[in-house]
Amino acid sequence: MLFYDCSTAPNPRRARIFIAEKGLTVETREISIAKGEQLSPEFRAINPRATVPVLVTDDGTTLAENIAIATYLEARFPEPPLMGTTPEEKGTVAMWNAIVEGQGGMAVAEAFRNGHPAMKGRALPGPLDLPQIPELAERGLRRTHAYFDLLETRLQQSPWLAGDSFTLADISAFVFTDFARVVKLRPPETNAATQDWLTRMRARPSSSL
Repeated sequence: MLFYDCSTAPNPRRARIFIAEKGLTVETREISIAKGEQLSPEFRAINPRATVPVLVTDDGTTLAENIAIATYLEARFPEPPLMGTTPEEKGTVAMWNAIVEGQGGMAVAEAFRNGHPAMKGRALPGPLDLPQIPELAERGLRRTHAYFDLLETRLQQSPWLAGDSFTLADISAFVFTDFARVVKLRPPETNAATQDWLTRMRARPSSSL
C-alpha cells in the first residue's frame, strides 16, 4: 500500500490515526498543501480531485476519501474493530461519523477557508480557485460553537461517540475538535464530558500523529 499524506491538514490526519490504531505501517509520501503540491499534474494523475488523503492498495486501487480508506482497511484488517461489529454498531458508527463530518468538520472548514488570509482564493478544497465569502466564515464560527454543544450533549450520554467503544467516529470528532484551533476556538472548559473524552483521546499514542 502507498499512503499520500499531508502532515498539516486534518483529513489526512484522520486516516493517519486510523492506520496507526490498526497497528499498520504503510509507505507514505508527503503532499504539501502549503506548496500546492496537490494541484501538480503528477498528483492529479493519481487523484484528479486534487485532495488528500489517498491510499493506493496493493492491487492498484486508488481510494481518495476517508470513509473509503477506513472501510477498506477495516475489511482487510478487522482487528481491532474501529467501525463496529454488529449491524447496529456499524450503523451507529457510520451515523456519528457523518454527524461530526457535517456539523464539525464542515463548520471549522467553512470558518477557516473563508476567513484565513492563507486561504485567499482557495475557499474550497480541490482543483478550483474560489473566492472567500466573509459571511460564511462568521457562519462557520457559529456552527463550530454549536458543534461543541452537540459533542457535550452526546458525551454526557455515552463514553465514546458511537457507544461503549472507541471508533472511527471518535477519530473524526477529535481531529475536527483539535483543528478548530486554526479559528481560535476550543471546547469550553465547563464542558466536563468533552474534556474527559479529550483527555482519554490524548492519552492514545495515535493522537500525537
